[in-house]
Amino acid sequence: MAAMADQQPDEPGTQPLNPRDLRVSDAEREHVVDVLQKAIGRGMLDLTEFTERTDIALAARTRGELNVVLADLPGLTHRDAMVTTASPPASTRLPGDRLELKAHGSTLTRAGRWVVPGELAVRNKYGSTKLDFTDAQVTSPVVHIELDAKWGSVEIVIPEHAAVDVNSITEVKWGSLEDKTRSNGYAGSPRFVLSGRVHGGSLTIRNPRRGLFR
Repeated sequence: MAAMADQQPDEPGTQPLNPRDLRVSDAEREHVVDVLQKAIGRGMLDLTEFTERTDIALAARTRGELNVVLADLPGLTHRDAMVTTASPPASTRLPGDRLELKAHGSTLTRAGRWVVPGELAVRNKYGSTKLDFTDAQVTSPVVHIELDAKWGSVEIVIPEHAAVDVNSITEVKWGSLEDKTRSNGYAGSPRFVLSGRVHGGSLTIRNPRRGLFR
């Protein structure tokens, strides 16, 4: 009995909050409404759906509630409520879901109309790399790109409506990382999630150049 008396119930607030349960601000609600406006412009929603989802977004109190209105829109999620940065377990990947690109002392380029699976592994040593997704057939709303580049630059070109996530890049050594799209952490379709390292070279993400030359 004495042991039971010594036990104290957990005090409220001692458990860590799930990010989805955090309160949202007016700025976050307005950001999601902007995303919904982009969705209606792409034909992903009709006017009635847009109105209904806007009402829900403006009344949302938590990030989880806010993300509900975007959950079925490919690549369009509230950046703080989504759980998309982790790669899917190997046991759940289908054959062809992963593509490995390797080079040594050579230029590695993918451009034009090429098929992009949900996961890419890019390994290049002593050579430059360019991945151009402008005209590519992207088969997944989220594309995970694992980089292992040594002594060579990496250039990634994504469409205007796409977004990038570089938060899982673990190391940039003797080089630089520049996101010219300024889309890191924002919604976009498709979404390119980068991980890995760049050693002795620059990593540049940009949108297509306008004009005849890219």
